Amino acid sequence: MHKQLLQQQVIARLEQDMQQAEHAAMTAYETATHEENIAENKYDTLGLEASYLATGQARRAAAIRQTLANWKQLVVRAFDPQLGIQLGALIELSDDEDRRQCLLLGPDGASMKLQQDGRTVQVIGPQSPLGHSLLGKQVGDEVTLRLASGVQLLEIVRVG
Repeated sequence: MHKQLLQQQVIARLEQDMQQAEHAAMTAYETATHEENIAENKYDTLGLEASYLATGQARRAAAIRQTLANWKQLVVRAFDPQLGIQLGALIELSDDEDRRQCLLLGPDGASMKLQQDGRTVQVIGPQSPLGHSLLGKQVGDEVTLRLASGVQLLEIVRVG
């Protein structure tokens, strides 16, 4: 798998999400400021509600914009055993039944699933419980993941 290609997929998806959020914010703003939505009495709140929506959509677009900037600045390096797992690492985990999962550890705010070479790659951030527990680990180390259904022990099989 190629980490740079995965990073490009994340960036493309975030750019698409940002465009949608900006469009939604603009639509809500236009609704809030349209002359037909000027309140005629204290019970006429359509314009006010649209302005709240516009504010929320603008904040969402700003958050996506920041996440996008962080992903564009991420320098994807080869795994350094001296440092252990860091941002940009491509990690393969195995559970006790030898079910494998592939993760890409990147900046926060871009949790998504990607496809590459016929495999699913889950993008996670360092603030997630699993992402946090992986930082600094090596191949062969184990991490414990607490789930609602119990505790899951995962072994780090490969890091790229």
